[in-house]
Amino acid sequence: MTNVEKHEYDVVVIGAGGAGLRAAVEAREAGLRVAIICKSLFGKAHTVMAEGGVSASMGNVNSDDNWMVHFRDTMRGGKFLNHWRMAELHAKESPDRVWELETWGALFDRTPEGKISQRNFGGHEYPRLAHVGDRTGLELIRTMQQRIVALQQKDARDHGDAESHIKVFAELTITEILKENGKVAGAYGYWRENGNEVLFQAPAVVVATGGIGKSFKVTSNSWEGTGDGHALVLKAGGRLKDMEFVQFHPTGMVWPPSVRGLLVTESVRGDGGVLTNSDGIRFMFNYIPEVFKDKYADNEAEGDRWYNDQANNRRPPELLPRDEVARAINSEVKAGRGSPHGGVFLDVSKRLPADVIRKKLPSMWHQFKELADVDITESPMEVGPTCHYVMGGVEVDPDTEAAVEVPGLFAAGEVAGGMHGSNRLGGNSLSDLLVFGRRAGAGAAVYVKQNGAASVSDSSVKAASDRLNAPFTRAGDENPYTVHAELQQTTNDLVGIIRTRVELEEALVKLAALRIRADKAKAEGGREFNPGFHLALDLDNMLLVSECIARAALQREESRGGHTRDDFPKMDAKWRQVNSICTWDGSKVTAVTQKLPSMPKELFDLFDPHELEKYMTPEEMTAQEGGAK
Repeated sequence: MTNVEKHEYDVVVIGAGGAGLRAAVEAREAGLRVAIICKSLFGKAHTVMAEGGVSASMGNVNSDDNWMVHFRDTMRGGKFLNHWRMAELHAKESPDRVWELETWGALFDRTPEGKISQRNFGGHEYPRLAHVGDRTGLELIRTMQQRIVALQQKDARDHGDAESHIKVFAELTITEILKENGKVAGAYGYWRENGNEVLFQAPAVVVATGGIGKSFKVTSNSWEGTGDGHALVLKAGGRLKDMEFVQFHPTGMVWPPSVRGLLVTESVRGDGGVLTNSDGIRFMFNYIPEVFKDKYADNEAEGDRWYNDQANNRRPPELLPRDEVARAINSEVKAGRGSPHGGVFLDVSKRLPADVIRKKLPSMWHQFKELADVDITESPMEVGPTCHYVMGGVEVDPDTEAAVEVPGLFAAGEVAGGMHGSNRLGGNSLSDLLVFGRRAGAGAAVYVKQNGAASVSDSSVKAASDRLNAPFTRAGDENPYTVHAELQQTTNDLVGIIRTRVELEEALVKLAALRIRADKAKAEGGREFNPGFHLALDLDNMLLVSECIARAALQREESRGGHTRDDFPKMDAKWRQVNSICTWDGSKVTAVTQKLPSMPKELFDLFDPHELEKYMTPEEMTAQEGGAK
């Protein structure tokens, strides 16, 4: 125990993406001492992969846009399973968070009038995404990092030490959230470089670890996306909400195999790219759901006119919400109308001049030219669905982002559930990070000031250390890489875009067997520079999260958003009334249902009742129209 490196802070932020950094800034500006834990290199968070833009109803391109329209679009995109309060806060506060970024030095693209430029994206009624070419996430991270540096420079002047009140711990993995007397007391982890163990004592922990994509075979996520935060909170006694809803982004690269799954931004379609099958047909006109038919063009002529005259035309179906486009592509490929490498074609070259493509989509042009030897100014891209985002996550209080059931624990960003319902609209992720990252930091600051410092017992540290060292001490000879590959194949085959009861039940059997094998996965060699050791620990998190996804998907007997059941192909208004809740008792995952909070009448009245009839039960409609508050 004497070899454990120890630190004391007021707030520990696990994750250095947009949500984590925004939480850290807020907590530091409230006067607290903050540690930022970064699993990878600082600046390499998955936020940089968000290319298209950050959604905010600033009305810079179309003055008709406002928070109410953004709220409506978000609820529609989530098929009305969103927590209404989170969607409301997000829509109202996103513009302030974007303008705040600009005051901190973000360099957004501009309109001819000099305002922040905004572009079209799927599911958004108006051009709403503030952007920096197709590298918006990178600019967000750069700006937030610079804000951290500015705070450190101020601390250097005021306290004589730049890291006295806010410090980044890069390439460090947290393996456990520690509790004493039922409350958060800190976190435990290790330096990835040498395996040395680290204890952080803190009364508040903000989890902002991102997604779960590496549990799936084809994903846009980088190696860090192993569901760490989801699993950490579950093991700490928290609850995961709506884990069945996994977003398969419709457009990832499909060729060559080395880059399969790499994201192709929705900006390509927002700027005029069209999807065609092997017969050259724009197939999306055949896949417009009934609930969207009044908002999307049913012919190419009208869809094409929309780009220049949005007031008098319906938008093209290539800009349907992501879940609809992903299922359509999947159907075309299964029907034998796919591209040579198992995707479909996405073509922007016939819509925009080459110089405009290179200016508006520089990353995409470079990505395809360098990695696939395809010039997108001349030729179509091959694209297909890739596991991209999980809508489900930690159940939190919407206003403070406090994790339900765990005092002192907060969550923000992709790891938190509720905001996006059953499907996330493109661009809502970056504004989600900013809005709720700020609120999580503020919530943690209030909590710390009310509860004071925390200390961790020696017995808790010993138990955490034993669990961390299990890959070296356990009996067994399983290879963690083999188990991981089989996990990814299982989720790909049985818990993917299209699901059935038989396959989900088979997945749960296989996941149980893989968990037994993972408990025997041994790390060979020493602790320094040992990726097998890292993976053996990550496996436990990925298996836990995958079981939550499968159990929640088995429970929900309908199709909605990112969850499609072939044996229950339609939305069911009764299932819209409940969220899925997963808990962990130390040995098994349990999935139950929980009543969805009712939308207040003032928000209900923002929608056309005839639209809501497509989603809600007659009893709900009667109650709302009768004036329920």
